Amino acid sequence: MDKEKKIFLKSPVEHINIKSFDATPIIKAMRRMSFSARETANAAELLQRMIKDRDCAIILTIAGSTSAAGCMQVYVDMVKSKMVDAIVATGATIVDMDFFEALGFRHYQGSQFADNHKLRELYINRIYDTYIDEEELQACDKTVKKIADSLEPKPYSSREFIREMGRYLTKNAKKKDSLVQAAFENNVPIFCPAFSDSSAGFGLVLYQYNKKGPTVSIDSVKDFLELTKIKMKAPTTGLFMVGGGVPKNFAQDSVVCAEVLGQNTPMHKYAVQITVADVRDGACSSSTLKEAHSWGKVDTSFEQMVFAEATTVLPLIVSYAYHQGDWKERVPKNYNDFLDK
Repeated sequence: MDKEKKIFLKSPVEHINIKSFDATPIIKAMRRMSFSARETANAAELLQRMIKDRDCAIILTIAGSTSAAGCMQVYVDMVKSKMVDAIVATGATIVDMDFFEALGFRHYQGSQFADNHKLRELYINRIYDTYIDEEELQACDKTVKKIADSLEPKPYSSREFIREMGRYLTKNAKKKDSLVQAAFENNVPIFCPAFSDSSAGFGLVLYQYNKKGPTVSIDSVKDFLELTKIKMKAPTTGLFMVGGGVPKNFAQDSVVCAEVLGQNTPMHKYAVQITVADVRDGACSSSTLKEAHSWGKVDTSFEQMVFAEATTVLPLIVSYAYHQGDWKERVPKNYNDFLDK
């Protein structure tokens, strides 16, 4: 790395550790407040309710760049603490941020006011006030190609391919505590319904471009079927949604898909969404959970919208749930085993 580039990439983002502090006192205080504080406390209580409901399968959905911004360890600890039974995320969350760091690369604190022409000249990508080295990201692309090269050429769901990424990390990770590896080791399925919209997409295009004959491909329809099978199997489901986007809609649509398949599957019983999206434009990512009820996706008995930038409230909510300790009694659902049958 040249000297000028090092000036920009000198302060790595450090991921917050929700086990290092107990958010219980502040969440309890927030219950007696108003506005976003009380919404945050309600969300923490709802996550806790999901954890205590032994029949509930908890689906975590992640969109946006919270992993690059310092919340990556939050999601890892949720998996390791049995707070999550399945994950639906953007490809960027899983590959460009988590898998990327597992390979030994980092995200760096920067500035949203930086000279973007200079950043481009240095091959530095900007995520608001966070930097990522494009050369390292392309190394991530090539690692995805390497994994594809090792597999039997056939269609895979994103869950199946990401599991192979986790398997690869068990032997090759430079950073051991990644979400992809933790999910692999704890048998938690990860779905990326828009998998190609990420570093994985570049890697798989590179793979297919150079491959002769049959190739590995990602079957997004199989993704939808597999997640719907989880919804049909689980007596009760809860959604914990960070951001919106494809992951949010994909997880909610599993209810409608089950109905299309002729199954009398209940709506998601619990739902929390943390978002800054404006509800006035009619877009799906900004649709409220009450709106989702009109589509038959989410019950409104136990739902909470939290209108906040996720890095400010997510660590508090999950730290609260962690320190209550009820996750210790949860039995893992092992949905990967179920889907492999």
